[in-house]
Amino acid sequence: MGLGETALSLALLLILIFSGVSQWFTDLLSLPVIAAAVVYFVVLLIIFELLTLPMAYYRGLDLPRRYGISIQKFKSWLADQAKGGAIGLVLGVAAVAAGYWLLLNFADYWWLMAWGVMIIVSILMTIIAPIFLVPWFYKVKPLPDIELKSRLEQLVQKARTEVQGIFTLDYSSKVTAANAGLMGMGHTRRIVVSDTLVQQYTIPEIEVVTAHEIGHHINRDIFRIFVIQSAVYLIGFSIIDAVLKAVVLPLGFGGIADPAALPLLMLILGAFSALASPLLKAYSRHVESQADRYALVLTDNPKAFINAMTRLVNQNLAVACPSAWEELLLYDHPGYNRRVEHARIYEKWRENRGKS
Repeated sequence: MGLGETALSLALLLILIFSGVSQWFTDLLSLPVIAAAVVYFVVLLIIFELLTLPMAYYRGLDLPRRYGISIQKFKSWLADQAKGGAIGLVLGVAAVAAGYWLLLNFADYWWLMAWGVMIIVSILMTIIAPIFLVPWFYKVKPLPDIELKSRLEQLVQKARTEVQGIFTLDYSSKVTAANAGLMGMGHTRRIVVSDTLVQQYTIPEIEVVTAHEIGHHINRDIFRIFVIQSAVYLIGFSIIDAVLKAVVLPLGFGGIADPAALPLLMLILGAFSALASPLLKAYSRHVESQADRYALVLTDNPKAFINAMTRLVNQNLAVACPSAWEELLLYDHPGYNRRVEHARIYEKWRENRGKS
C-alpha cells in the first residue's frame, strides 16, 4: 500500500509537469508568486489526501483492526487523520511560502538558506513535540506505577545520567501494540513507554526496553542522527538546486520561482529523499544496535532482553526475519533476528566470563 501511494503521487506530479495543467492552473489563479504557490500547494494536498484516503483507511484502520492490532473507532481514527493533516498543512504552507520567498529574492543561494531554515524548524519541532504534539494524539502522564518507577529511576542512576522524567502514553485507547521511545531535546527530553508495555510486561523486560532508551540518551543519538541528516540534506539541497535550474526552462516553466514548477520541485525533492532514505536508515540501524548493546551491559540481563524483543515482535506482528532488501529500504531498526543474535552472543560471553 505504501508503494501504491508513492506510485500515485509520482503519477500525479508527472501528469502535472508534462501535460500543461500546472501552467494552466497557475495562470488561472492570477495571484502573486508566493500566494499562487501556496494556493497551488493546498489544492495539491487536498487532491492527494482525497485520492489516498481509501488506502489510508485500509492500511491505517481496517487492516490493523482485522488482525487485532487496532481497537480504534472510526471517528477517533478520522480525528487523528484530521489532526495529522492540519499539522502537515500548516508546516507545508509555511515551507512553500518561505521557499518561494527565498527563490524570488535569493535565486543563487536559496537552497542554502532553505537548508538553514529547515535545521531551525527541525530543532524547534523536536523540542516542542513531547509537550504540544504528542498529547494531541495520546494522553501523556508520569509513570503511575510506584515500584516500576523506582526501579527505572535506579536504572537511570546506574547509568549516571538524568532524564526529564519517565512518562506513559495511553496506547491501549487505540491499539494493542507496545512501544517505547526517547523524545524531545534539552529540558523536554524524556523517556516514554506505552501503557500496554507497562501493563503486560515484567519489570525486568521493561527495564531492558528502558535501558535501550537510556542508551540513546547516553550516546546522544538524537543529536547524532540530527547531524547526519543535516549533512545529507545540505548536499541534497545543493543537488536539488542544480537539477531544478538545469531542467526548469527546458520543461517550459518560467524559472525556478515559477509557481507552476511546484510539482517539479516536489518531484526532485521526493526523488532525493527516496535515494537518501536507505543511507539514513542504515545509520539509524547502527545507533539502534549500539543502544541494544548498552541495554545489555547496563542490565546484564540478556534473557530479559530476548524475552522482551520476542514478545514485542509477536505482539506488534512485526516481521521477525526481513529479507536483506526489505531491511535495507524500510527498516530503521535492526530485524528481530539480528537483535536476538547479538543478545545471545552477549549471553554466551557472560557465561564464559562467569566460568573464568
